[in-house]
Amino acid sequence: MNSNLWLYIGIGCGLGSIAMALVYYRWVIRQEPGTEKAVQIASWIKDGASTYLKMLYRALIAVAMVLVIVLGIIFSGDPARPLHGVYTAAAFGFGALCSALAGWLGMSIAVKANVRTSTACGRSLGQGFNVAYKAGAVMGLAMVGVAVFGMSLLYLIFHDAEIVLGFSFGASSLALLAKAGGGIYTKTADIAADLTGKVELGIPEDDPRNPAVIADNVGDNVGDVAGMGADIFDSYVAATVASMLLGTSFAATGSIGMQYAILPLILCIVGIVSSLIGLQFVKVGPDGKPGKALNFGTVFSCVVFFVLATILFVVVNALAGETVFNYGALIATMSGLLISIIIGFTTDYFTNDEYRPVRNVAEISASGTGLTIITGFSHGLISIAPALIGIVIATLTSYFSAQAFGLPGIYGIGIAAVGMLSLTGIVVSNDAYGPIVDNAKGIAEMSGMSHEVVDTADVLDSAGNTAKAITKGFSISAAALTVLAMYAAYSEVIVKYSGGSFLMNLQDPIVLSGIFLGCIVPPLFSALTMLAVTRNAFTMIEEIRRQFKAEPGILAGTALPDYSRCVGIASLGALRALVFPALLAIVLPLVVGFILGPTALGGFLGGAIFIGVVFALLMSNAGGLWDNAKKYIEAGNCGGPGSEAHKAAVVGDTVGDPFKDTAGPSLNTLITVMSLVSSLFAPLIAQYHLFG
Repeated sequence: MNSNLWLYIGIGCGLGSIAMALVYYRWVIRQEPGTEKAVQIASWIKDGASTYLKMLYRALIAVAMVLVIVLGIIFSGDPARPLHGVYTAAAFGFGALCSALAGWLGMSIAVKANVRTSTACGRSLGQGFNVAYKAGAVMGLAMVGVAVFGMSLLYLIFHDAEIVLGFSFGASSLALLAKAGGGIYTKTADIAADLTGKVELGIPEDDPRNPAVIADNVGDNVGDVAGMGADIFDSYVAATVASMLLGTSFAATGSIGMQYAILPLILCIVGIVSSLIGLQFVKVGPDGKPGKALNFGTVFSCVVFFVLATILFVVVNALAGETVFNYGALIATMSGLLISIIIGFTTDYFTNDEYRPVRNVAEISASGTGLTIITGFSHGLISIAPALIGIVIATLTSYFSAQAFGLPGIYGIGIAAVGMLSLTGIVVSNDAYGPIVDNAKGIAEMSGMSHEVVDTADVLDSAGNTAKAITKGFSISAAALTVLAMYAAYSEVIVKYSGGSFLMNLQDPIVLSGIFLGCIVPPLFSALTMLAVTRNAFTMIEEIRRQFKAEPGILAGTALPDYSRCVGIASLGALRALVFPALLAIVLPLVVGFILGPTALGGFLGGAIFIGVVFALLMSNAGGLWDNAKKYIEAGNCGGPGSEAHKAAVVGDTVGDPFKDTAGPSLNTLITVMSLVSSLFAPLIAQYHLFG
């Protein structure tokens, strides 16, 4: 099999996906932007988002330059591979650049599409949905296109999966900072706007009199577009690279052929084609339901992927006259794909206001805030079970199906993670749609559009909230399988460079110490990011109150608030709060590895992975549930806006905001970064450690 041919196809397919994203980009910006007032409000959101992204990227460039130098020096000490450090450092920089490019392109269209969506909602629900969804598709297609292009190009040049691992580390490092920073930013503004607006003054969520309202809308873009996009980009690349590493490692032992090192990339190519086909069928009629359209597009893309992947295996094997691609790998891929759908729908059950959990929280909110918190938290705990059971089923199915067909079982787990993430293009399109319609609703309210337009945008927004919750559940579960594959890749690298075996005994105090140290990291990381939100929100609330007191005309509607002050507070606060959490992810694995040794680091990763996945699922689902319970009440149920149930639900949503948009989705990036750091430095840890 000519592997270079597949790599050229990967480069072409990646560029084709980017080109299609640019076609959608051009179509969206040619749509009618609307009234002068709506355009002005959209420009404030755009300026705020651009200001934050520039500040973030300046900080990231500084961090990336330091890490490039460190990687270049550390990995240049091997006489057999004197340029390995230079290549790894270059791949790291390229990965960070690609992740930043995908995030920038997605946010660039999001802040242009919001006002166009609100204007299109004045014509019909279907037209509003079409504008928002095509804008979301820009993010989805750009992200997978850049990822597949970058990985294919690097592997074509170097034919070394360890070099491509540097690309993944670059993408993950940026993703951690972008997601955590965006999450801190958006929830700082959201909480401050809700507590001062809805609770203290009783004004609507997107009332232009609230000084935090622009910062709140900016936060949707920097957190849920740029941040979440970087997060899933990270999982997508990491899963692919982990499987490539496993394929390379097993091929070196002669247990499988070298074609399995590029099979993950081939599956990504099939995923891009499937997503492009599926996107064409996501449409909403004048009286249609956006949520059903989003789900149909995802399920249809899954069917297309299944058909195309099966045809690929059959045709390649038939043309070669032998089994080039083992059908065990196909079964493992499909198990990951199927479980991703199941996890998506179980997340939908716990966070969608059409089902019992959300309505139960809304109903019980009439009895007070305490019961709102307890009930929502309890449903969040229950929601962990189906996702973890799904991960277990995918793990066992992929492992034993691969073994049954003669492949290493752990390679099957890696391929299952690729299968779960194969349709990232359409999943991210669904996710990016959410903040766009959220902004559209806000612009419609602030610019004084009719109630019909606001109501239409609200219908789109409700579907967007559920889509975002499903994406978070998907990304967390995908990260769990990804880090399991990365964990296996880490152990293979340790065995390769230590010349021995890699066995962890739970009776070994070194291993147990590593496990307990790993268990500390997810709760500590969560606490640091959420405390940053409360600190920054407190500062912003004081600023909002100061403005109301200093200028009574703001509440009277005769004077504009100073929106830029709140944008500045959110921006600076988010960037300052990133330093220590980022150090946790990068430095702690190295400290444990070089001091306690490879087995302790293995235990450390295990503890962090298990606790991280549980915390992430709990916080993401509970937060989404509280948010939609509040929106269910605001739609006129359980007493409606202004009722006691509404006040309790607003507090529940305030608690859930940093759960679902700051700590929860950042944890999957955290465990991915720690796994990548461990795998990248595994050759050095295997040879230079004090104990273990």
